[in-house]
Amino acid sequence: MSGDEINFAVKTEILFGIHPVYEALKAGRRIFYDLYITKDSTPRRLKKTITLAEMKKIPIKKITPSKLKMLSGTDTTQRVGAKVSRYPLSGIIEIVNKIKNTVGNPFLLLLDNVVDPHNLGALIRTGTCAGIDAVIITRDRSAPPTPAVSKSSAGALEHVYLALVTNMVNTIRFLKQNGLWVIGMDQNAKRSVFETDLSCPVAIVIGGEEKGIRSLVKRQCDYLISIPLFGKVDSLNASVAGGVTMYEVFRQRNINAAGDVSIDWGRET
Repeated sequence: MSGDEINFAVKTEILFGIHPVYEALKAGRRIFYDLYITKDSTPRRLKKTITLAEMKKIPIKKITPSKLKMLSGTDTTQRVGAKVSRYPLSGIIEIVNKIKNTVGNPFLLLLDNVVDPHNLGALIRTGTCAGIDAVIITRDRSAPPTPAVSKSSAGALEHVYLALVTNMVNTIRFLKQNGLWVIGMDQNAKRSVFETDLSCPVAIVIGGEEKGIRSLVKRQCDYLISIPLFGKVDSLNASVAGGVTMYEVFRQRNINAAGDVSIDWGRET
């Protein structure tokens, strides 16, 4: 099995890469069974990881690069890997209850059929930096949260709450019932992301790489917004579009936090 696939019957997986392994150790959300370091690795690059593993009394095993490649299914391990419990998924109700109890102004990222694990990882990495509280993705026809995604996210996946849902339409309805405004990214939308108030409790929806957000999902969004384009190319990569939008949310919230804008975003339920 490659790092791009997931088997939900399997209880462990091989995490690989310097940042994913270290961030998973820091996050403390997975069980570590073994830390693998290749015999040709550079101790200096892995010093923080080894030190933390020793503090947590995790067995450290030196193996050949070919053995680590065989275990992980990839040759991009950066000479370190770990046998860990599978990524800890959250439930949608758990996420909503958490943000209601601990987050004053929720910010969620919804991904509708994003199939490229590198895009998923990049979106999670940017979203974590921009302050998202959780990620919700469709269970089918989407990239799942695999070790490859953790690698693409530079380990950010290890810190984020993520739920897989079978029905994005029902999920959006549930989020709206709980006070979030749902805003979809659509390159044909007339409303610009830069002319939209995103300081409210918000869930940003980003669609798949080829077709974008599905029609049924679009109809559930409160607004559809786009990113203005002025060059000869008529679209942006999903992770780039998501990054622009999430940092516009971040920018607006920082302005509002400074007291420049005051808005009542109450929703009747």
